[in-house]
Amino acid sequence: MFDYLGKKKTTSLHLATGGLLALGLTAPAVAQADDAVRSEPELVISASHTPLPSKEIGSSVTVITAEELEQRQVRVVSDVLRDVPGVAVNRAGSVGQLTQVRIRGTEGNQTLVMIDGIEVNNPAAQSEFNFANLLNAGIARIEVLRGPQSAIYGSDAIGGVINIITKDPEPGFTVTTRGELGSFSTRDGQVGLGYGSDKFTVSATVERFITDGISAADEDDGNTEKDGYDNTTGRIKIGVKPVENLELKAVGMIIDSDLDADGSAVVVNAVDSLDTSQSLQRYGLVSGKLSLADGAWDQLLKASYMDDHTDFLDATGATTFTTEGKSITYGYQSDFYFSTPDVAAAEHTVTLAAERKKEEQYTNSGFSGPNTVSIVNYGYTSEYRVSLWDSLFLSGAVRYDDNDDLFDNQTTYRGTAAYLFQETATRLHGSFGRAVKNPTLFELYGSTPSYTGNPNLEPEKGFGWDAGVEQSFLDDRLILDVTYFNNRIENLIQGSGTTAVNTPGTSRIDGIEFTASTEPFENVRLDAAYTYTNAEDSNGVQLTRRPKHIASLVGNYDFDVMERPANVNLSIQYNGKQTDTVFDSFFPVATRTVELGSYTLVNLAGSYEFAEGAKFYMRGENLLNEDYQDVYGYGSPGISFFAGLQIKFGPY
Repeated sequence: MFDYLGKKKTTSLHLATGGLLALGLTAPAVAQADDAVRSEPELVISASHTPLPSKEIGSSVTVITAEELEQRQVRVVSDVLRDVPGVAVNRAGSVGQLTQVRIRGTEGNQTLVMIDGIEVNNPAAQSEFNFANLLNAGIARIEVLRGPQSAIYGSDAIGGVINIITKDPEPGFTVTTRGELGSFSTRDGQVGLGYGSDKFTVSATVERFITDGISAADEDDGNTEKDGYDNTTGRIKIGVKPVENLELKAVGMIIDSDLDADGSAVVVNAVDSLDTSQSLQRYGLVSGKLSLADGAWDQLLKASYMDDHTDFLDATGATTFTTEGKSITYGYQSDFYFSTPDVAAAEHTVTLAAERKKEEQYTNSGFSGPNTVSIVNYGYTSEYRVSLWDSLFLSGAVRYDDNDDLFDNQTTYRGTAAYLFQETATRLHGSFGRAVKNPTLFELYGSTPSYTGNPNLEPEKGFGWDAGVEQSFLDDRLILDVTYFNNRIENLIQGSGTTAVNTPGTSRIDGIEFTASTEPFENVRLDAAYTYTNAEDSNGVQLTRRPKHIASLVGNYDFDVMERPANVNLSIQYNGKQTDTVFDSFFPVATRTVELGSYTLVNLAGSYEFAEGAKFYMRGENLLNEDYQDVYGYGSPGISFFAGLQIKFGPY
């Protein structure tokens, strides 16, 4: 009766927080998925509850592969996000300092971030993920899904979702190691181990990154004290397949970091100080998948955990403030696959899912003493996808959130459509949806000398849509895409005096994204992106840290030297003018809006594999020596150079 969808065997990958995205629940299953990604790069993990080929996706999504990360020699994930259309990155200084990412003009905490199916937004940091500590340790791919996604993922997904997936091992036993030295006394080392078989896989990666850095407070303002950074990141993945239709998986990650920070002074803003912070981030997930009815029915269970703890210390080493955010999520998902060949040659997928999520915030300071608050959310979601004649692809999803009586329960939805004209290689795509961002625990209950929480806050509400056309030329050697997007956000939560309130009116955001990918010559690839964004609050004032113009160009060339592979990669990133708000808690009258200038970053990387499995590489960053600010008062590194050696043993 059921016609099993063969592609589904490599597509039921993970069970996500917020909407219970189907997660690959064993290393064998994930290994299958990664093989599919390598052989079918169009397969996208995060655009739906179950992965699907890119031609079927109505939403806008960008995929960055492990190969691209290696070619660009990216060490901090936020650096490569600057190449993604619709994404703005703001870092308050050099590597390790506070780093925010905004999608399509929305706020940083309106973007959901996931790592291996674990939601990592910090409940104790305005439900936002700080990208400062996220190194490229064992990352296989990054997917950036743009537009409202709450119907799939729940709160925090008004702007979109960034899904980060780590590597699984090759068959056999492998060892990889890397060592790097560079400007600002930077030292970076990484070791990875992996073993893969049909029944059992395990992979582990450890990276240590140390730099003396620069002054976080801009040196042009007379600040000279360097702010160093130390990060140790470890990841482990284990998968077991005890029987043919049962898959089990465990994922763990820990980030231990120390950061020198700068302070602020009346009117002047950022200035040198001897303040520091110490952070410990821990993430974990266990999951299991049972496939029934010859693969036509999948049952998925998962439990995930995140803990993000930071101590802030003064010049004497005394702790002045402690903050810790935790979340625990339990989820169940059921996926049904069937086809009706005689009716529109249709293939159908139906998903039903439920989850329970508890978020907790702990703070301790001399002002308020220790304080713990928490919130529990129950989410119920369903999604239906259908493929008609292998040309028309439709999906619809609805989610209901029970918010534990703190504020109104919410219903969100999303619809997508894509149509492929086979004869002309033209693909039309579009999506629409309603999304929400729940008030954060700090906004509800926070307490500082100048702030008191507001337990009467309501969720922020967003409605957005996009529509675009993708056109392929020359047998897919040139692909162009242009997309218009439009977002409306109500109940925006902002500070008002000594508390937070839902502001009246509607924030309006719209813009255009343009991408182009081409392979004009053998072994040469060019990728270009441009985004225009107009983001205004309900009073028509430009929203801060949202540049109207963002563009990037990445060129890569593979070639041989003495019959050994070599590679050169050039990336150019343009960030247009943007506004910023200068807050001054000591002198509120001095709070003002300023304009930050545009800048262009040019990076060049090269590598040469001089022996089997042994590679030497070099790169230069900010080759134009641009002096710029992403955040007012905080400087940025000038021209810098790095070199290293990478060796791989195996597989054996």
